[in-house]
Amino acid sequence: MARPAVLLGMSGGVDSSVAAAILLRHGYQVYGVTIQIWEPEGPEQTVSKRWQERGCCKIGIAKYVAQKLNIPYDVVDAREHFRETVIADFIKSYKEGTTPNPCVRCNEQVKIRRLIELADLHGIEYVATGHYARVDKTDAGFSLQRSVDVKKDQSYFLYRLHAAWLPRLLFPVGSMCKSEVWAEAEALGLPVEELKESQEICFVSQGDYRSFLAREDPTTRRPGAFRDQAGRYLGQHNGIAFYTPGQRRGLGIAVGHRLYVQHVQPATNTVILGPEDSLYQGGCEVDRLNLFDRSLAHQTTCVEVKIRYATPAIPATLHPRADGSSLAVRFHEPQRAVCPGQSAVFYRGDSVLGGGIIRATSE
Repeated sequence: MARPAVLLGMSGGVDSSVAAAILLRHGYQVYGVTIQIWEPEGPEQTVSKRWQERGCCKIGIAKYVAQKLNIPYDVVDAREHFRETVIADFIKSYKEGTTPNPCVRCNEQVKIRRLIELADLHGIEYVATGHYARVDKTDAGFSLQRSVDVKKDQSYFLYRLHAAWLPRLLFPVGSMCKSEVWAEAEALGLPVEELKESQEICFVSQGDYRSFLAREDPTTRRPGAFRDQAGRYLGQHNGIAFYTPGQRRGLGIAVGHRLYVQHVQPATNTVILGPEDSLYQGGCEVDRLNLFDRSLAHQTTCVEVKIRYATPAIPATLHPRADGSSLAVRFHEPQRAVCPGQSAVFYRGDSVLGGGIIRATSE
């Protein structure tokens, strides 16, 4: 009987490297591929940085792991597509006064989409990555689930995947804790000193996102007014692209008490500042939905919601709008610094029900 074939996305990090070994152990015929999305690397390049200081496409180490495990390996150049979809959206969103999440968009539009396309092209049944998430088969079908290691769970970044992809997706490390993954890497003799964590935003690995924006699109530096909530002028800002709700550092405003970015007004090129207690919002409007549970678009539902990756899910009630294209989210307790442009992801227990993009906040 032929072994099932799987196309594994290899970033060159510890998680996808260990995923390759686990898949081999479970009897899969593994084909490794790096979807190169950002930094050029190769023998023709003069690169002074160590592997772990580069972005999330560590081709040298991925190739080394593939050779060590004796699996076929290739590199697919997706840099142009990545720039057209992820980078362009990243810059556009900040210029419009919203806070994007490029990792969510990358998984949906570039990395996993391209893996699925390549698998189809070569007649490979399964696709795998080193993400900390799980896919569970139930009587109702396949569902995206949180990982066993709650601290490393990456299901937030995967909620925009197509439901039709789920039966084909494998997440080998999703049932492991990070400590187990490191132990596995050491037992395999992998170069753990090189297998460092990937950065969350690979293309801003040198400097912060503001430096990246100013370098990629100088028009983001468009000075305007800082104003308080009553409209009083407080000073000049560098451009609305450089400010997000909840920000306190880097404002350069001294008024005798701490001020925080409340929101930006793109139409007037204004950044509104205020006290910390004004940052708390009772809800938000969410559109551009991707729902695994379609009932959320038709009936009021109590769920847990994550409004950013680094914060826990909190109880909320979803109220669908009449046309089913958006949802009003009412938090059971007000939440701090809700950012338009970020993703709101809905959970019931460990199951990902879907999510969408925060369009606006509400009191």
